[in-house]
Parts: sequence; structure tokens; C-alpha cells
Amino acid sequence: MIKLTDFPPTIPLFPLPGALLLPRARLPLHLFEPRYLAMLDDTLKTPHRLIGMIQSREVPGSTDKRLHSIGCAGRLTQFSETEDGRYMITLAGVSRFRIQREVTGFTPYLRADVSWDGFERDAGPTENDRSFDRPAFLDLLGRYFDAMSLSTDWDSLKEAEDELLINSLSMLCPFDPEEKQALLEAPSLTTRRETLVTLIEFSLRGGSHEEMLQ
Repeated sequence: MIKLTDFPPTIPLFPLPGALLLPRARLPLHLFEPRYLAMLDDTLKTPHRLIGMIQSREVPGSTDKRLHSIGCAGRLTQFSETEDGRYMITLAGVSRFRIQREVTGFTPYLRADVSWDGFERDAGPTENDRSFDRPAFLDLLGRYFDAMSLSTDWDSLKEAEDELLINSLSMLCPFDPEEKQALLEAPSLTTRRETLVTLIEFSLRGGSHEEMLQ
């Protein structure tokens, strides 16, 4: 079990709308902008190799965007360079964090002082969802995939552990950034599954996601 006290107080941030990372999940990414290539170089020099994935949000009455306060840090576990100078990396989700303040200057990419308090569950063992009705959920998911013209390996879904199934779908389903944020901030696997079901049901009804989340 990883101790949150071992995590650094300051981490680099990678704001990428719609890209959701969850604890104990993996997120593949392509890096090509010079500032994020610099972030990669600097991250590889640290003992923790952590990058914080974060969503931006719109400011009411303005065209400005600000960062959400909660993101998820991932440990850089794989990277490779393509012939055209891009990097393909994989982040392994470690823990959510809360931004305390953004750190300005010194680097071309964003950094922030963060707090890991309140997310002890993330650094613990795999979660189970004891009230999970898997057959009903897979039936709902099948109707959603048909409506969205999505395909998947159903045998793998049926055999996946609760956490892997729920978190993978939360990351992969084509939800809006605010909906992804709601999934990220769910305090437990059960509440994340309930949020996921709500989002899927609302999509099937053709409702407004923004209206639902207000």
C-alpha cells in the first residue's frame, strides 16, 4: 500500500478536456507540444514520476476557463518516441488530489501545490461494489452501446472485476468533461457506478447532460 505522505507537495499538471484518469487505471496519451515534452523530460528526472491530469471548466459570464480543484495523478510507467518526434506515454492512476494553488514561473507547463488529504482510499486495495447488479448493468450498457454505435469485447467485460469494469467505462465512454469530472469526484466505487448508470440512462433518454448536472 502506498502512503500518501510519500507523495510530493508539488506536481506538474496536464489539463486535457475529456481525458479521465482514475486510481489503479491506466491512461495512454500522446505528447507533442513543446511544453509537454519539457514536462515529460522533467518528470523522468523525479523519483515519483507523477503527472496530474486535470479538467478545465468554463467561468460563467466569461470566455475564460479555470481548472477544476480535483484531479488525479498518474505515475509515468511507459514511454516511447515515434518517428515524427511525438511521445506515447502511459500513466498509471495513483491518487486524486486537490489543488491548493497554482505555481507560476520556472516551467513552460503548469504546476500546482496539491493536497492528498481525503483520498486515502485511492492508495489502498482494489474496491468492490457489493450492491452491483452486473446482469442489469450489462443489459443497460448493451442498449447504450447500440445507441451510440460503439463496440466492445463483451466476454472481457463480463469477466472483469467490478473496479476495472466501472472505472474503464467511466474513462472510455464519450461523456462531456463535466460528466467526467462528476465520475472522478465520486467518493466510492458504488457512487461512481451509480453516477455512470445515471449518465447512461440520461443519454438513452436523449436528455440534456448540462441540465442534469446543475
